[in-house]
Amino acid sequence: MLKRYLLTPGPTPVPPQVALRMAHPLVHHRTPEFEQLFAEVQEGLQWLLQTANDVLILASSGTGAMEAAVANTCAPGDTAIVVNGGKFGERWLKICHALGVRTVPIEVEWGQAVTPTAVEQALRAHPHARAVLMQASETSTTVLHPVEPIAAVTRHSDTLLIVDGITAVGATDMPMDRWGIDILLTGSQKALMLPPGLAFIALSAKAWRCAEHARVPRFYFDLRRERKEQQRHTTAYTPAISLIYGLHEVLRLLREEGHAHIFARHARLAAATRAAVQALGLQLLAPTAPSPAATGVWLPATINGSQLLTYMRDRMGVDIAGGQDHLKGKILRISHIGYVGPFDVITAISTLEMALARFGYPVELGRGVRAAEEVLLEGWPTPRQPS
Repeated sequence: MLKRYLLTPGPTPVPPQVALRMAHPLVHHRTPEFEQLFAEVQEGLQWLLQTANDVLILASSGTGAMEAAVANTCAPGDTAIVVNGGKFGERWLKICHALGVRTVPIEVEWGQAVTPTAVEQALRAHPHARAVLMQASETSTTVLHPVEPIAAVTRHSDTLLIVDGITAVGATDMPMDRWGIDILLTGSQKALMLPPGLAFIALSAKAWRCAEHARVPRFYFDLRRERKEQQRHTTAYTPAISLIYGLHEVLRLLREEGHAHIFARHARLAAATRAAVQALGLQLLAPTAPSPAATGVWLPATINGSQLLTYMRDRMGVDIAGGQDHLKGKILRISHIGYVGPFDVITAISTLEMALARFGYPVELGRGVRAAEEVLLEGWPTPRQPS
């Protein structure tokens, strides 16, 4: 029997107590019992996103919240500035094109972060742009973009800052209100340690004013109607009841841990992973702005990345992610987001070492593991000495 480990940047592992909570017998969603649960989840999501704004819960993937963000604030013919530095920056472009919104792309090399100066220059050239669309953590390139200084550029203008926080919220500090983010969205299958199927979106007062005048046709993703219903602790349409039960448990676990510990945990796992792969002589995909959610690594030119990942998954039981588009077969991505701990990192690195050896790469077994252990040990408490 092959024991399996899920170390992809989405979906991510689900804690056993969360899985058990999702097995709770179904209740009808138009009942006081569910409304009480829903109200507690809403308050927990405000804590998570660090906002006093309503956080709406949608039964969709994160892409649904991305589409809703554009459809509810932009009109056909509006201009949006789009940070395009990876597969999900491209998704913003595709959503805008489908909805008739003109785009001004800021092209960023995959593996690099956008500069606030580039955004500022684009805004000067297009002062009437309705929105700046960006990722906080670009999952495809494992880059962390500088949201805070970009928010400082947009917060005193009429332009909205719309941030895809799908692999950032719950992994790194992303205080919506304090930074002045106008729309922040995320999904269930990353740091929130749930299966796919829920999306979350919060709008600032400035964004809600735009929503009052949006002219993109919409039905299911009409956030004005959804907000009206959710302020009564219910939903406009049938919710994903079992996932919301699981979310209630996730938020309890996260609040017990606290923001500071959550962010420090992700930072330590990320630092250990980066130290390990570099000790093996591999190069980071995002060396100057790495995400705490996942680490991207260039593979040796002599190794077919797709074959290596298939071998790790099917023969060794460890599932990590590869590259997309022009990076396919050239990189790998190791996740350390959500329900991932120090020994998951050790498992990923030791598996990678052995797989590289099987594929002919001159790896010194244990070198990466040792580098990871040295970083991880720094965060471990010193045992108490007997008095």
